Amino acid sequence: MESSLPITVAAINRSTQLKAFDETKTGVKGLVDAGIAEIPSIFRAPPATLTSPKPPSSSEFTIPTIDLKGGGTRRSLVEKIGDAAEKWGFFQVINHGIPMDVLEKKKEGIREFHEQDTQVKKGFYSRDPASKVVYSSNFDLFSSPAANWRDTLGCYTAPDPPRPEDLPAACGEMMIEYSKEVMKLGKLLFELLSEALGLNTSHLKDMDCTNSLLLLGHYYPPCPQPDLTLGLTKHFDNSFLTILLQDHIGGLQVLHDQYWVDVPPVPGALVVNVGDLLQLITNDKFISLGHRVLANRATRARVSVACFFTTHVKPNPRVYGPIKELVSEENPPKYRETTITNYATYFNGKGLGGTSALLHFKV
Repeated sequence: MESSLPITVAAINRSTQLKAFDETKTGVKGLVDAGIAEIPSIFRAPPATLTSPKPPSSSEFTIPTIDLKGGGTRRSLVEKIGDAAEKWGFFQVINHGIPMDVLEKKKEGIREFHEQDTQVKKGFYSRDPASKVVYSSNFDLFSSPAANWRDTLGCYTAPDPPRPEDLPAACGEMMIEYSKEVMKLGKLLFELLSEALGLNTSHLKDMDCTNSLLLLGHYYPPCPQPDLTLGLTKHFDNSFLTILLQDHIGGLQVLHDQYWVDVPPVPGALVVNVGDLLQLITNDKFISLGHRVLANRATRARVSVACFFTTHVKPNPRVYGPIKELVSEENPPKYRETTITNYATYFNGKGLGGTSALLHFKV
């Protein structure tokens, strides 16, 4: 077994395997298409990361679902969202204004991209973050302890969306249409979150929280040995806010009070979670929780579309620290100021897994 080899030989062996996998440019789906019955060793997760303490079954371990057009007052809506961002960092929203057919077309477009002819797909394969559109498997493939059982198509859709001709035919048009809808929803959520903090409605928007949007279309093929790997390692989002569209298969879990709590698929709902950058600027008022995706046990691939409100795509000189109105003598700043570029460089160098990158910026 690999673990009994001298460490240097094991490392060289792993490096060779990673390079060989990357050079296929067909991702995890390529392995599944080849009919493998056992997952390659590069995907085998450390046993400690696979543990799953299940929560007691009670309502206190249920992700809040918030109806954005529930008929109550704006104040009650603000309270619900503020409460969810404070206690969970995660919530689902229904009646969010994005038509059901747009959600369905978006999921199907991402599925179509990943299941299309391999040669067409390979044309988008890249590890260059400057590429307009990137298809790859595991952005941290060469730095993570274990690769995840997933492939991804991604691009920044704001502030400068790619030209239509640079996008995949299978889902390009839909990526732009869906992003516009998510941007509208994101602006509303940032208004509600600003009010929940006791700030002016446009406070978070004025801090450029909605300036940039990264869209990732994840594809999680069925896994022959789902107990040995993960679809997505435990991680924290390097965003202000993330809006996720998941299909019916499920597998997303959030670490709450030391338990892994399922985020069940709700038809027509979107999952919203606080990212590290929002936790930093709210001085821990809103929390960014670790979350992961289990390896897919279903017979069909799981598809999800994650949109991240973040600004590190363009050099942004703006310095971010805890919002002045939220700090006091009794509640001093918990983080030092940083640029998003510095934060993102540290986050990407660290890779997914392990501890929150926020710890690095603690005062």
